[in-house]
Amino acid sequence: MNKKQQLSPTTFINSKITATVSIALVLFLLGLIIFLSLFANNLSNYIKETLSFDIVLQDNTSKAQIQRLEKMLNETPYAKSTTFVSKEEALKELEADLGQNPEEVLGFNPLPDMIVVHLNAHYANIDSLAVIEKQLQRYSNDIKETEYRKETLQVIGENIAKIGFILLVIALILLFISFALINNTIRLMVYAKRFLIHTMQLVGAKKGFIQKPFILSNVLVGIIAAVIAGGLLYWLIHYMATNIPNMEAMYNTRSLLIVFGSILILGVLISTIATYFAVNKYVSADIEDLYKM
Repeated sequence: MNKKQQLSPTTFINSKITATVSIALVLFLLGLIIFLSLFANNLSNYIKETLSFDIVLQDNTSKAQIQRLEKMLNETPYAKSTTFVSKEEALKELEADLGQNPEEVLGFNPLPDMIVVHLNAHYANIDSLAVIEKQLQRYSNDIKETEYRKETLQVIGENIAKIGFILLVIALILLFISFALINNTIRLMVYAKRFLIHTMQLVGAKKGFIQKPFILSNVLVGIIAAVIAGGLLYWLIHYMATNIPNMEAMYNTRSLLIVFGSILILGVLISTIATYFAVNKYVSADIEDLYKM
């Protein structure tokens, strides 16, 4: 093997550093997409759980009946929380909004007592609310009617579905691009050692024996790249959480573990697959082909 075919330690180290940085950047982008996907899901749940529907009560409903109704609602799977708003409290709020007391104009308080029910995210849709409305009407005669914003729920549901689809498409495209980039990076590293691979074949080394050190080496590169990518992503998330109000409510420790675990698995998996195919290419090549590659 002449000097041109040899890989100097400096060149080898530089290629490793270049490969690690390249893979780390790709994994960072993949991790960011995964985080945004989880973030969008948590954000949709957060928005849904800020929505509520109002249970308007009959004028003659007693406090005991109201308490019984509240207790029943709090025990249901669809209610995240309930708040009783008396007609007096509602009047004060309306007066603050209008700048005038409607009772002074009309001679009576036109507003009813009501219970405001904040929903669990899974039930914040038009179909579920239609079923809940029927159940409540059958449960008690103290309920005059239920009110909720159908148009708002429909718009939120449609927009969340669109965002989820867009993120999925971006994730798939980026996954394909990342595999191609990492594959090319690793192929360049293996290319520099193609004559070493041929020499190992000449002394009788089996394909698995030749592939093993390359795979282990690049798996280590993938792990280091994943750690770097995870560190960059953690810094970005921390920066966003510090500067964007209420963002911490949109994600949790479980979400972060999923993101960082996905980065690590993708780093190892893609590096392993790319190395296997790259080494296999040169193991199967003839000596004449090695000079043409």
